[in-house]
Amino acid sequence: MNRPIATVTSLRRKSLHEELAESLRELIVSGELKPGEKVPEKDLCEMFSVSRTPLREALKVMAADGLVYLEPNRGAWVTPITVEDIEEVFPVMGALEALSGELACQNITDAEIAHVRSLHEKMVREYEAGNLADYFHINQEIHEAILAAARNKTLSTQYMSLATRVRRARYVANMTAERWKQATEEHELILNCLEARDGARLAEILKDHLKNKLETVKDWLISQEEGRV
Repeated sequence: MNRPIATVTSLRRKSLHEELAESLRELIVSGELKPGEKVPEKDLCEMFSVSRTPLREALKVMAADGLVYLEPNRGAWVTPITVEDIEEVFPVMGALEALSGELACQNITDAEIAHVRSLHEKMVREYEAGNLADYFHINQEIHEAILAAARNKTLSTQYMSLATRVRRARYVANMTAERWKQATEEHELILNCLEARDGARLAEILKDHLKNKLETVKDWLISQEEGRV
């Protein structure tokens, strides 16, 4: 498995299977492990300097998250991304995003708002420079900062259980220049509502934001299927 992942080295031994699961999530989100691909357990054990046992425990976690599926005596495969899957996941995530925005407006501090504004300004600079990967990374930080400001552990748990599936789908889909511009403008509205502490409006915008992401990914998946015909 000749994949250049310079940042991945042997892992610390505390909660090893959780550390492995987190690293595997990033490999799947980034496309290093592709949809429908068999998980190369031997290569991953060598990459992370671990035995099969903690890796297989990590794969069970990934299976529970819906990122891989396991077949007895045959190993694990990365779950394909389908229209049916994203149509199921994105509306749920949209509802969680909406609730996080509503609660954040009730609980966020001035310092946290300033932090989100700083992140937003960095994200806009990456957009203007055309750096999509860095844009996505900061974009995720903004959504997670809003989630943290909601001060609700149950919400955070449910949100994070779906976040990787949403990130993965968004990452693989080609974003048009028009949609990228629209997404950046939506983030400006998100920031404005947060600063105004307008929870109802922010909830509405965040739900629409996820709906627009769904359409982007859905259009891409359909175009991929049509290209195989």
